[in-house]
Amino acid sequence: MSVIDSNQVEFAAPRISEAGVRDYIALLKPRVMSLVVFTALVGLLMAPGSFHPVLAITAILCIAVGGGASGALNMWYEDDIDGKMTRTANRPIPRGRVTRPEALAFGLILAFFSVLTLGILVNWVSAALLAFTIFFYVVIYTMWLKRSTAQNIVIGGAAGALPPVVAWAAVTGSLAVEPLLLFAIIFFWTPPHFWALALFRNDDYARAGVPMLPVVAGPDHTRLQILLYTIVLVAVAAAPWPLGYFDAVYGIASLALGAWMLVLAVRVYRNRTGSAALRASRNLFKVSILYLFALFSILLVEVAAKAIWSLFA
Repeated sequence: MSVIDSNQVEFAAPRISEAGVRDYIALLKPRVMSLVVFTALVGLLMAPGSFHPVLAITAILCIAVGGGASGALNMWYEDDIDGKMTRTANRPIPRGRVTRPEALAFGLILAFFSVLTLGILVNWVSAALLAFTIFFYVVIYTMWLKRSTAQNIVIGGAAGALPPVVAWAAVTGSLAVEPLLLFAIIFFWTPPHFWALALFRNDDYARAGVPMLPVVAGPDHTRLQILLYTIVLVAVAAAPWPLGYFDAVYGIASLALGAWMLVLAVRVYRNRTGSAALRASRNLFKVSILYLFALFSILLVEVAAKAIWSLFA
């Protein structure tokens, strides 16, 4: 029987987390969350009927936290990809600031309590939709679509388009045409927005092994798809006006903003080499964010104008 010298036995000390508040905020993808909150706010304010301000704030916070949970779980699963891409290499997990188990626990806790709180304090229809949104983004998009098909953004875009639907359901407990129109606008906005990003980040995605459309089908095919989806987006965004769901101010503004997007999409299609191609795709990516923000801002203005008018009518 051998005797082991206890002095020769080394025990690994438990790792002390280096994560700070900023690291956990970064896990929430605050830029994405801000867009989620804004589109959800529009859906909430457009919904008919009265809604207590405390419940409204609760609903928006739950949707925001649910979106943040999706971002944290996305980073937990994609740490291998993030570490290979210049755009994402400084995220908390690749930098070693947050461990994968910490990110997983953080994301799951936020997801659980956002859905539970929304269900208990508001209604279970909106809570179920929020749970589905988180599931779709994390499981369907992040775990499956993103690594398996060049159509990842097209199908996965449904998750990013659901927040206004969740917010509408929070007020009404049901669905209607209006939130589905908002869903359709965001859904068709997503491909040209992200494919413009993928064009000037093509090397990043290729290095990480992500089958984005420019990597799989080539930049020229991607430019064609961007143009086609932008045409559809302009039509879908303008459709609520002649259908009678949104007012003329929105309709005219949507056509003007759509024309701007279309001009930039044509430039992306025509400029295929050198700095001109890079500049065109960058411009479309940046303007697409402004486009969606402006479009939904106009809806907010219309809602506010109607509320003010009703006070004096």
